[in-house]
Amino acid sequence: MNPTVQLMISTERFGHVDPEPVRMLEMAGLKIVRNPHGRLLDESEMKALIRGCDVAISGAEPMSAAVMDASPGLRFISRCSVGLDSVDLLAARERGIPVAYVPGANAQAVTELTISHILTLLRGVPKADASLRRGTWIRVMGRSLEELTIGIIGVGRIGKRVARHLSGFGARIIANDLEPDEAFGAEIGIEWVEKEKLFREADVVCLHVPRTPLTLGMVGREELAGMKNDAILINTARGGLIDEAALADALRSGQLGGAGLDVYDQEPYEGELTTLDNCILTCHMGANTLSSRLRMEIQAAENLICFLKGEPVPRLVPEVEYEIQAMFSERNKRPN
Repeated sequence: MNPTVQLMISTERFGHVDPEPVRMLEMAGLKIVRNPHGRLLDESEMKALIRGCDVAISGAEPMSAAVMDASPGLRFISRCSVGLDSVDLLAARERGIPVAYVPGANAQAVTELTISHILTLLRGVPKADASLRRGTWIRVMGRSLEELTIGIIGVGRIGKRVARHLSGFGARIIANDLEPDEAFGAEIGIEWVEKEKLFREADVVCLHVPRTPLTLGMVGREELAGMKNDAILINTARGGLIDEAALADALRSGQLGGAGLDVYDQEPYEGELTTLDNCILTCHMGANTLSSRLRMEIQAAENLICFLKGEPVPRLVPEVEYEIQAMFSERNKRPN
């Protein structure tokens, strides 16, 4: 490889967990330009950082058409991320820039956070913790998973793991997916149902779908009104799937029992859900375990190195993801 190839790494703290991904890139002879701020960059900062770079490793930072145009020689984007919300795939295609990502690298970590949110809410941990800190001893009466019906919307890499783990607790699993995996469902004992029935019967509803025109705002006032008033809603997938104002109203009024969110329509999140004690909130940290982070960074480095060697890139973004973004683009062009 040409030792003058310049690489932008905008992902904050890349290589912090383990230096191996950085070592791989240095051994490949790349000149590395790093994110100097130690936080998520905005578009103007991305434009300044990428200038003069030939290839890029990025995460949740905006990889827009304007950012790509700030470096006309840009040849490849390797996403240190599973989600593709922040990269303009259509702009990359127009400019002849291949994009790779790391699907599945964080699936177990997100699964574990999902289950953590469920158990924390079902057992009333926030209430018990808060009361004890106030000097009040309250033995909260919780609910056990073996008593409950879990509804999973989206049974892909993460949804399947969640179903498998929760079925081990004895929970009844109902699920909805555009293309149900009947063999997996038979193995776990999943009952495939329409979304209306899932919202109506589930004690816990978990969302594990991408952000697309079909899923954006999929849980609104109507869906919340159709849920049990002691039900729990979990979203560790993507922001924008839930009408957050409607969720806050439902939690405040007692229409819904609780919620656990890791992702939000606008991040960092500062909305009214922060004022509610029946809602637990985390900071888009589903992928943040040591093993998950290292796996994501190594795979992102592997994708880039394969491209520069002229070898097949193992995790190129599939055509369906471009089609999804095209659907978004067409919808946004239509007059309201």
